Amino acid sequence: MIPLSVLDLVPIREGGDVSEALAQAARYAQAAEAAGYKRFWVAEHHATEGVAGGAASVVLAHIGHATKTIRIGSGGIMLPNHNPFVIAEQFGTLDALFPGRIDLGLGRAPGAGGRIARALRKDLMQAAEKFPQDVVELRALFTGDPELPIRATPGFGAKVEMWMLGSSLFGAQLAAHLGIPYAFASHFAPDHLDEALAIYRRNFRPSPALEHPYAMAAMTVIASETDADAELLASSQDQSFVRLRSGDPGKLPPPVPGYRTTLPPQALAMLEHMGSARAVGSPATVREGIMRFAERTQADELILSGATYDPAARCHSLELTMEALKG
Repeated sequence: MIPLSVLDLVPIREGGDVSEALAQAARYAQAAEAAGYKRFWVAEHHATEGVAGGAASVVLAHIGHATKTIRIGSGGIMLPNHNPFVIAEQFGTLDALFPGRIDLGLGRAPGAGGRIARALRKDLMQAAEKFPQDVVELRALFTGDPELPIRATPGFGAKVEMWMLGSSLFGAQLAAHLGIPYAFASHFAPDHLDEALAIYRRNFRPSPALEHPYAMAAMTVIASETDADAELLASSQDQSFVRLRSGDPGKLPPPVPGYRTTLPPQALAMLEHMGSARAVGSPATVREGIMRFAERTQADELILSGATYDPAARCHSLELTMEALKG
């Protein structure tokens, strides 16, 4: 069976707050660990009312203390927002707290508009251009190759597994050049998935960290007892995505029966466009969707994303999905 992992945006639901979202993230990670998922990743977002994962390394410490064996990591850290030395210290600390369990997924997109750039006191355009250099520097801070004039403590010698993330072809090329694992964000940007995976595999250069290419692809997956129940649960995430793309983001809303039938054609087409990396339905429907996607991509691993308004339903979805795949 293909390994499955989990991506959590630490959603804040309507009527809830950051404290509740963080508590539910820990419970979600525990459910993933109990069900047999390989990794649990959180993503960095800033000034987003419905997302509580902005301080990703702090959230990972919280999740690490709530779990015992599952790998935990960033999906991802947007490196243009940060200094590589500080990230080395943060993830070196995480490795010391939870040895052998830490992944560091890196993204080039700053994930922030002009207001956030000013708040971070960063020239994000220039920082994005320096992204390959910063990735090499960050890796050197962990490995000592090449040797730098300063060592990060914590950081130097930490056994952090570095990943390259992407939703375009750039990340695939850089991951192949550096010889590190690659994860594609096909759950929200499926257009270049097949080409990016082909570029990564074709151009991969072995490194001390990785002998052969290792690719992971992301899916939206929500399982429930019936297709209708699962689609109702998924309507919360559908609403959030439409609001985000319409410039009106907010907290995760309650489900709405028949939500897609209420949408104008442009909004509906936007949601249906992501259907190639989506499996929502009963266990049988989810199994079929995941197997079809795995066959298409030949991915070494899949990472599943899917927010529901009811936190218990989200944990139950993880359990049903894993049972369906094992069955």
